Amino acid sequence: MNHSIKNVLIVGGGSSGWMAAAVLARFFSKQIQIQLVESSEIGTVGVGEATIPPIRTFNDVLGIKEADFLKQTMGTIKLGIQFENWSQPGDSYMHAFGEIGRNLGIAGFHHYWLKARQAGVAEDFWRYSLNEQAARHNRFAPMETIPGTQFPGLTHAYHLDAGLYAQMLRAYSEKLGVKRIDGKIQTVDKDSESGDIAAVQLESGERLEADLFIDCSGFRALLIGEALDVDFEDWSHWLPCDRALAVPSEAAETITPYTRAIAHEGGWQWRIPLQHRTGNGLVYSHRHLSDDEATHTLLSNLDTPALADPRPIRFKTGRRVQQWCQNVVSLGLSSGFLEPLESTSLHLVQQGLTRLIKLFPRNGIQPSDIEEYNRQSQIEFEKIRDFIILHYHLNSKTDSPFWRMCREAPKPESLLRRIDLFAGSGRVFREQDELFSETAWEQVMIGQGITPQDYHPLVDNLEDHQLREFMNSWQRIVDKTVAQMPSHNDFIASLK
Repeated sequence: MNHSIKNVLIVGGGSSGWMAAAVLARFFSKQIQIQLVESSEIGTVGVGEATIPPIRTFNDVLGIKEADFLKQTMGTIKLGIQFENWSQPGDSYMHAFGEIGRNLGIAGFHHYWLKARQAGVAEDFWRYSLNEQAARHNRFAPMETIPGTQFPGLTHAYHLDAGLYAQMLRAYSEKLGVKRIDGKIQTVDKDSESGDIAAVQLESGERLEADLFIDCSGFRALLIGEALDVDFEDWSHWLPCDRALAVPSEAAETITPYTRAIAHEGGWQWRIPLQHRTGNGLVYSHRHLSDDEATHTLLSNLDTPALADPRPIRFKTGRRVQQWCQNVVSLGLSSGFLEPLESTSLHLVQQGLTRLIKLFPRNGIQPSDIEEYNRQSQIEFEKIRDFIILHYHLNSKTDSPFWRMCREAPKPESLLRRIDLFAGSGRVFREQDELFSETAWEQVMIGQGITPQDYHPLVDNLEDHQLREFMNSWQRIVDKTVAQMPSHNDFIASLK
């Protein structure tokens, strides 16, 4: 492959396709021709309406201002995900973004909390989380640091209308010269010598050639799967949910700044509050919950009246063993699927694009670049996979065969090592550049019933009265800061 990239064709639109178009246009519009082909007759899955904090970096790179973004996508603020009924009925905890408390030296805050808890001078772990307390009181104000201190402020992401986000990115991309072609792909032509994709043929007869193809064709995986026959690594033995129902409902009067993930008999329900509606869905295993039962469960647990009939989605959890093969890079659902429990769908697209930009070829596609891209993407997918499995594995529900199966099924050794380490000594380590922080792992494990047997010995350097004051002072800082914030509803209203 000894020719430079002059033409890029993105196959498929939706969030993935237009995110790719926007980023490539932002960096390479003066060097390469970028085209996107999509059919107005083909819908997108569009379940990814909740994001995680790195989406802010993505928008910043594109020069999109937060206020404009929230207005155009009917977006709201997200401070974390509240998990309900994952242990026992009525139980809940939040995976809040940002840090909890503050670390003292090498020992993390949760080690001090563990000793204070043993001494009876600590409250609930999340009383020391600024994000969780703001979310619980439905408050938000942008802040990089806590006023009057150098401590980090709120860490936030967004709830958004994925369709409106795609429209916004389309306008951005076309302004930078991206050409959109409306049409259905009829055939894919491969080069007989190299095995590369040479062109796609549309039903209209138009033939679209390119040097590099971006496959954003969804679950069909038209290029990476059908044309190049790249294997799919099935993870359904670890994550058995294989279906979802999605339905919008009316907007809630109080717009909560957090996502809800509510465990039910054969799966879990999401609730994502937007300005103009609420996004709802149920992820479930069809072997444990029939489609009719799933529909009844979802519709009977909505907070506001439904605006449409539930839309069914079938999927298989796993990943393409090569997400870059030959001259095709797959993004979004064509590259793999992890259920939206931790809102990672758009983030994986963002990370795939970041890797592509860093490894973008100049004098031809190099096998070493493809290998490095696939190595990094494999690690990322597997680390996120383990974090999602963690929620299922630690459930203590006894009310259904589904949850017992999730708890008792064999787990990846990489995950079991982490659980054992934390349970014994309270230690958790972030590996390489994996997505989820140590604080994220701590919250899920503590939230679902793991109390470490020991804490770090450095904690004993504090006298009992010093430890008590350390815990109390941080709680006072959190309470004072939250009390001064406006409501989330008032913040959203101020954007209009």
